[in-house]
Amino acid sequence: MNRAALLIASAALLGACGKTESPSPSQTETDPAVTTPATAPAPAAAAVGITKEQAALTLATLDAPYNTADLANGERVFATCRSCHTLPEGGARLTGPNLWGVFGRPIGSKEGYVYSQAVQDADFTWDFAKLDRWLDNPKEFLPGNKMTFAGQHDPEDRRDLIAFVATHSQTPPGG
Repeated sequence: MNRAALLIASAALLGACGKTESPSPSQTETDPAVTTPATAPAPAAAAVGITKEQAALTLATLDAPYNTADLANGERVFATCRSCHTLPEGGARLTGPNLWGVFGRPIGSKEGYVYSQAVQDADFTWDFAKLDRWLDNPKEFLPGNKMTFAGQHDPEDRRDLIAFVATHSQTPPGG
């Protein structure tokens, strides 16, 4: 494949990532917390408001197997999520909702985000097992949801990703 074709194919794949319902122009004009993936910065771990030391403290409190996860790998895997989701408390809604406090939260309950009918009709609370099943295959887990992510099929990468989200989306112990 020539270089130009490769660049076009890469751009198309990146452009398709997270393509779901974008905030309407009126939403972004009236709500500065809503940004589009094109204008939202891709935060580094340090920018999510949780230090590596705080993340390590939280990691130690998680149940097995998440307490042995590789947070550096989880951060690398989360890079695929950043175009649609933010982690810090008060973080922007992008194509997907902000994930602060996701564990223990009923599905479809993040205020200010417009969920698909499938998510609105679902009735469960996010926990590690539910998120693991969702991340493996979102379309199979909850048919009709608007998440375009094909899934993270490697169980170790999912474990590390879930632990990274858990350690960076809640107040750390003593915090």
